[in-house]
Amino acid sequence: MTETTALIQKAQRYLKSAELLLEDKDYESSVSRTYYAMFYAAQAVLLTKNLSFSSHKGVISAFGEHFIKTGTFPKEMGRELNRAFEKRQIGDYEYTFVVSNEDAEQMLQSGKDFVNTITRWLNTNV
Repeated sequence: MTETTALIQKAQRYLKSAELLLEDKDYESSVSRTYYAMFYAAQAVLLTKNLSFSSHKGVISAFGEHFIKTGTFPKEMGRELNRAFEKRQIGDYEYTFVVSNEDAEQMLQSGKDFVNTITRWLNTNV
């Protein structure tokens, strides 16, 4: 199994976990799992250009530079990845902020769209 395949499979598992957490009304954890699914999918697609980064901001920045600015993926995907990162940061580290059911549902749908789009691109182009 390639590293790209392993990352996509992990992203898909994390989306399933996010769904279960959402059903359990654990919205902060659902948002966190959704973000990580998106993060792993972004890492997978960056590997197609032999790019690997250890930091979240490095992955997000490189994804924007190599796949959003080039028009490979729509700008909305870059915005959604950034939004997911911010929500995950707040949900994980801010004790006074509460993620709503609506926020978690929207994030999960965005995460599914993000991972599915990257998976389709990988299946077509790699």
